[in-house]
Amino acid sequence: MLQEREGPRLTRIAVDAFGGDYAPEQIVEGALLAADKEGITVVLTGNESRLKSLVAGRAGSNRVEIVHAPEVVQMDDEPVAAVRAKTDSSLVQGARLVREGKADALVSAGNTGASLAAALFNIGRIKGVERPAISTLMPTAKGFSLVLDVGANVDCRPSMLVQFAQMGSIYASEVLKVSNPRVGLLNVGHEPGKGNQLAKEAFDLLQDAGVNFIGNVEGREVPSGNVDVIICDGFVGNVVLKLAEGLGATLLNMIKTEAKSSLAATAGALLMKPGFRRIKKRMDPNEYGGAPLLGINGVVIIAHGGSNAKAIYNAIRVARDGVQNNYVGIIAEKMAH
Repeated sequence: MLQEREGPRLTRIAVDAFGGDYAPEQIVEGALLAADKEGITVVLTGNESRLKSLVAGRAGSNRVEIVHAPEVVQMDDEPVAAVRAKTDSSLVQGARLVREGKADALVSAGNTGASLAAALFNIGRIKGVERPAISTLMPTAKGFSLVLDVGANVDCRPSMLVQFAQMGSIYASEVLKVSNPRVGLLNVGHEPGKGNQLAKEAFDLLQDAGVNFIGNVEGREVPSGNVDVIICDGFVGNVVLKLAEGLGATLLNMIKTEAKSSLAATAGALLMKPGFRRIKKRMDPNEYGGAPLLGINGVVIIAHGGSNAKAIYNAIRVARDGVQNNYVGIIAEKMAH
């Protein structure tokens, strides 16, 4: 059961315990890690008896609460229909907790479209925001870049890209602590006249968007680290994200294969092992936790469907940081003007 709050208000993160390929075991494991290591209060939504059996006696269980939700939105469910029909699902119940002020953020590794729908229907958009955008951190040569949209809106208007730039810039500044973040528009060339009609019109609007707009950036510049916030429509962004994930995994596998190709290669690989381990960690999506859904009137973090316990732990930390840095309130203030 959800406990009544006593004393000073604590940050509570609602976690959809039955969303994801490895739910509920890995979701619960990640939640317990966050509760134990970070001192975060986690509210798990899902089948109460099943969750109690997974939590009982575990480190961090004193900071874990459970809200019974007997239904589950499956990964292959039609998003909008599932959210409307399964009102007692772990996902919808989590979104309701945020709407009712019983949780400060929602984390879900479940159906991405359903997570977006649940957030829109139950929490709502920030006033003035046309459409929310899924943003994600991508590793670069210099750290990481924030890319949005990566899947919420496959078709966009130029004004939507401007808002993505404004919201992404605020998130990078307030949560990621990037000073005066550089914002670039993903395009097929640097020149202002390049690209399709959407890119051309968005380029003109971004000149006066109140962000540090540095112009167009090409796809090859995404991993360079020379741009802090990269803007695109959800179709292009999702292709970029999936390509980067696949390319990273392929390169790591190629390195492993070559390292075993000869005794000399094996010896060299052993010397390079600490460096390879650091690179692998930087390219591991589980290290980044989840993707903030910017434009929703509450903190919502969408984790990868294949998230393991480490990914959920990090997604909860990302949610906590978002709450503490009040990026939602700052975006709302920006959109009000």
